[in-house]
Amino acid sequence: MNNPSVRAPRRAGVTAIHSLDRFVFSVPDLDVAQRFYGEFGLDARRDGERVDLYAHGHAHCWASIYSAPGPKKLQYLRFGTYADDLAPLLQRFERLGVAARAPHRMGDDEGFWLDDPDGNVLQVVAAAKVSAQEAAAPAVAPAAPAGRGAAPGRSQAARVHPRQLSHVLLFSSDVARSVRFYSEALGLRLSDRSGDVIAFMHGAHASDHHLLAFAKSAGPGLHHSSWVVQSIDEIGLGMQHMAERGYDRAWGVGRHVIGSNYFCYVQDPWGSFAEYSHGIDFVPADIEWPAADHPLEDSFYVWGPPPPEDFVVNHELAPPSS
Repeated sequence: MNNPSVRAPRRAGVTAIHSLDRFVFSVPDLDVAQRFYGEFGLDARRDGERVDLYAHGHAHCWASIYSAPGPKKLQYLRFGTYADDLAPLLQRFERLGVAARAPHRMGDDEGFWLDDPDGNVLQVVAAAKVSAQEAAAPAVAPAAPAGRGAAPGRSQAARVHPRQLSHVLLFSSDVARSVRFYSEALGLRLSDRSGDVIAFMHGAHASDHHLLAFAKSAGPGLHHSSWVVQSIDEIGLGMQHMAERGYDRAWGVGRHVIGSNYFCYVQDPWGSFAEYSHGIDFVPADIEWPAADHPLEDSFYVWGPPPPEDFVVNHELAPPSS
């Protein structure tokens, strides 16, 4: 008898990337970047002319940050695929007329380099799967002794350390075009959308509800990166810690409709956001997710405070506010 709790490790007969392996961006001051992401709860390691972002207790490098003058800028995205899917993906790129490009100056010569329709630089490599293989397990708080409250004292609350990267959201000048490209070229699948304003895509070989998303803008840019924590409490504790450290421009705590996760977005010094996320929907490899077109009022949240006025401002195009 089949055990429904044992999910297929990959989708049979489908050639597609399986993970967002890394995102790479630049900022004008690496010291500022290292401090922000360290306070956020990541292991922000300085390595010469870059800062690498790790989750504590996880060996994978999820992001690299370089120093460059001017505003924050997304430099490239690195996607992982199974080794036996790499050659078929390259053949697909040729059939689609997707041209190879030179490796990014901040990257290496592994795999295949290409541009998406918005000019974002992409790298596809054979790599171990690092995107979610199963739904994240929530933290189980120990039972409170009889006669005592369950909440810890504030002085005893532990620092929050995200467990792994969930997804990134990019700005796009044409959301529908971006969805077509990433579906046809890389094999990502549409999870949900709201008209031509925002769209969410998951990996065919199991992933969170989205490992990549797009929001309408005049051009490309990185809106936010999203990091998995184990409870709503951890979202609140992370938000509180960041506010106490001077990063008090935030949106949350709230809950999304699309993806279902609880959230708090903390604005970084360059206008984009890092998100604490808990409880996002998960798409197994053997499930066909029924993508829906949601009303615009459902594209943000079920409950929570109103988003900041500049929440959807693409600071890679617009000058930062004074």
